[in-house]
Amino acid sequence: METKGEWVYGRRPVMEVLRAKRRHLYEVVLPSGGRDSPDVAELRGLALAGGIPMRALGRPELDVLSAGGHHQGVAVRVGGYPYVSLEQVLHDVREQPQALVLLLDHIEDPQNVGALMRTAEAAGVSGIILPEDRAAGVTPAVVRASAGASEYMRVARTVNLVRAMKELQEAGAWLAGLDMGEDSRPYTQIDFKGRMGVVVGAEGEGLGRLVREKCDFIAAIPMRGHIASLNAGVAGGIVLFEAVRQRTLVRK
Repeated sequence: METKGEWVYGRRPVMEVLRAKRRHLYEVVLPSGGRDSPDVAELRGLALAGGIPMRALGRPELDVLSAGGHHQGVAVRVGGYPYVSLEQVLHDVREQPQALVLLLDHIEDPQNVGALMRTAEAAGVSGIILPEDRAAGVTPAVVRASAGASEYMRVARTVNLVRAMKELQEAGAWLAGLDMGEDSRPYTQIDFKGRMGVVVGAEGEGLGRLVREKCDFIAAIPMRGHIASLNAGVAGGIVLFEAVRQRTLVRK
C-alpha cells in the first residue's frame, strides 16, 4: 500500500477535507458495489470534480490504515496539515477588532484537541496556537475528533507559547487562562469582547506556571458537584461560547 502522505478516515472528516481543498489529495477510498448512500454519493462527486483517484479497499485494510479507528468504509490519503505561521495569526488579530484566538497549553489528548477545534470553528475563532513539543498536532485522530472542523482553522505552532502570548498582547489582545485559584474569577464576570485569547491548560496539570503568570485574567468555571474539574475540551467550549454570547449581545 502507498505510504506517502497520511490517511484521514471517517465520512464527515473526509467530506470536510475534500470541501476545504487545503491539502494535497492523493486518493480517496470509497465503498464499492451496490447503490451509494447520499453521503458516499456526495464524496464520490467531490472526488470526481477534483480529479482525485478513487479505489475500494476491504475492511481489514481500512482497519489497518485507520489504526483501528471508526472509518465507516471511507478514507482519503492527504499531504500534511497546512499550518500557518504565528505571524499570520498575529496579523489577523491586528486586523480584526473582535479577533478571538484559542491557545492550547501542551494538551496531548487528540480527542480534546479535536473537540476544541470543532468548538473553535463553530465559535468563529480566528486562529489556534499550539506548542510544537509535548502537544498533539493536527493528526488524523484530531481531524476525526473535530469532525473535519480542523480543515477550516488557521493553526500555528510555536516553540515558545509564553513568547507567543506576549506577542498577542502586543497586538492588542487580552488573555484569559482557564484555571482555579484565589486570583481567579467566574468566567461570566470576564469581558470577552474585543481582541481576546482563551488559554486552555493540559489534562490534569492545568496551565503551566509561566503561561498562567502571563495571562491577564484567570477564568474559573464554578463546580457544584463532586468532580473537581472538567476535561479540557468541555471547559474550553464553555468559555468560548461565553465569548460568543457576549459578542452577540453587543451586536444586538
